[in-house]
Amino acid sequence: MEGILPLHKPAGMTSHDCVGKMRRILKLKRIGHTGTLDPSVTGVLPLCIGRATKVAQYMSDYSKTYEAEVTLGTATTTEDADGDVIEKKELNRVIHLDELKNVLQSMSGTIEQIPPMYSAVKVNGKRLYEYAFEGKEVERPKRQVTIYEMTLLTDAPLTLQNPSFRIRVTCSKGTYIRTLAVDIGEKLGFPAHMSSLIRTKSGPFSLEESLTFEEIENAVEAGTFSEHLFPTNYAVQHFEKLVVSDEQAVKILNGAVLPLPKLLDALRFSVYNQSNELLAIYQPHPTKVGLMKPEKVFNANE
Repeated sequence: MEGILPLHKPAGMTSHDCVGKMRRILKLKRIGHTGTLDPSVTGVLPLCIGRATKVAQYMSDYSKTYEAEVTLGTATTTEDADGDVIEKKELNRVIHLDELKNVLQSMSGTIEQIPPMYSAVKVNGKRLYEYAFEGKEVERPKRQVTIYEMTLLTDAPLTLQNPSFRIRVTCSKGTYIRTLAVDIGEKLGFPAHMSSLIRTKSGPFSLEESLTFEEIENAVEAGTFSEHLFPTNYAVQHFEKLVVSDEQAVKILNGAVLPLPKLLDALRFSVYNQSNELLAIYQPHPTKVGLMKPEKVFNANE
């Protein structure tokens, strides 16, 4: 069994929990997830099954789309609804939609973020959340992320009685939506936190084509589960594609260093045979000009 399954992740489970449950359902150990979601977050969690686990790392490069609710007036330790309240300030004015849209517009494009203390980012070899659980706060490195699109989904002004609004965000890997919520609040002059989040798209996979655990179990029982799997090459669709001859395909499956086609200009690219089957991921040779070397080879008997 091989392929990628977009899971509709439920609330209350870690991404690792989801992998464990899938292993029990399929009675298969070789399963991995791409793009971790916090336990309270729902939505698209692509799972790589069988040989597809070899390409899981490449899916992190894909953009993601989220729908989030942001609540003004309250800040929390974790920047979402699960944390303890650390600051409160009631809305003392009406925030009209034009002002809100202008703030969102100002935060589009490439921006800097400081990862939250309750996150898996490593500082000096230790996860930030580990420091947070110990009650320690350390200096966190700024990182650049890209907000490709941010749309306001709410159509009513914000007031003391209605301090929440919804946004749709398409962004690069490494973007923290809860930090985005805090930064939006800061620009509006109020503490804020992300009160809910759902991931509606991860790379080529959408929420509409994602399966719940109940649907997966029903498909396994009916013997139709494999029909819901996407081909492994969906994980590398964003790479330049090279189609090789049958003779070259044999060499590639043996991990050969080969001449680099002049038309290719990329850090890595996917290699296919004449039957459009993914053979390998290659990259320009780091020391030998004009040659390419394998980064990962996919053998049928693995």
